[in-house]
Amino acid sequence: MRRQRGFTLLEVVVAFALLALALTLLLGSLSGAARQVRQAGDASRASLHAQSLLAGVGVGEPLRPGRSQGRFEEGRYRWTLEVAPYDEPRAAGALLDPYAPRLLALDLAVSWGDGPDQRLRWQTLRLAPLDPDQPQAIQ
Repeated sequence: MRRQRGFTLLEVVVAFALLALALTLLLGSLSGAARQVRQAGDASRASLHAQSLLAGVGVGEPLRPGRSQGRFEEGRYRWTLEVAPYDEPRAAGALLDPYAPRLLALDLAVSWGDGPDQRLRWQTLRLAPLDPDQPQAIQ
């Protein structure tokens, strides 16, 4: 009787177990990569919306301190813009020209979900002329 060559049942079971483990690791890493790609896409869309919004701030109407908010893409992205006077550091006893332009601090937050990693924030300064009707006191 000739001896037949082939795999034993134990070798086949071990091979399937190794294959299952390898596929589990591969699919786990692919799902993590897909999640990161989606997050990067959401963050880049939020950045584009923020850039568009900041480019239009103060154009057409004067920039004034206050708070405004709105939505992009049918409510998927929410934004909040806060504009406040910027307190410039100056030397003690320095006079402030009441008709000089002033700096305003802009703080823009864009969010698209509930998680902390689904929120971006931009801070910048803008030069805004003073209203001639409301001069500041010289300090």
